[in-house]
Amino acid sequence: MKDQRDTEPTAVDHAARYSDERVAHVVRLCARGFNRSLSRRLAEHGIPFGQWVFLRILWKQEGLTQKDLSEQASLTEPTVHSALTRLEKADIVERRTEAGNRRKQHVYLTQKGRDLRAVLEPLAVDANETALRGIPAEDRERLHQNLLAILENLSRDEAEAAEAGVKLPPTRGFAV
Repeated sequence: MKDQRDTEPTAVDHAARYSDERVAHVVRLCARGFNRSLSRRLAEHGIPFGQWVFLRILWKQEGLTQKDLSEQASLTEPTVHSALTRLEKADIVERRTEAGNRRKQHVYLTQKGRDLRAVLEPLAVDANETALRGIPAEDRERLHQNLLAILENLSRDEAEAAEAGVKLPPTRGFAV
């Protein structure tokens, strides 16, 4: 008789399990699944998911300030500071002040950080392809467009709330 710890993990019938759930909950579960899938792949290269977020941004545009990175990653500045400190210790990024403003530090990739792109981006592509397996190209594009529309609607809703003076509550400690 096999010990339960020796058994292979099995997939859950998500269609049956979550068929009556709201889209928001299913999207949240998918996002967590994407993150875990990519995290497993990144771990083989010693890069935590939290650092991946900043690498993606910096591969597109270097020289951003900590505040810029915070806004683009939708994370708090202390969280960004901690991640940048770890990336700096790993010689993946460097912070520099630019002429005329010694207070603001701008973040740049080191050569090691730039070189990681060729290694890590294919892992993200693989995680995406794994998630989208069996979904035809036209449905993938439709899904992408629909998710962008949802993102736009939610962004507009948040902007309207801000204009009305509604403060965003803290999210720590709340379950969705």
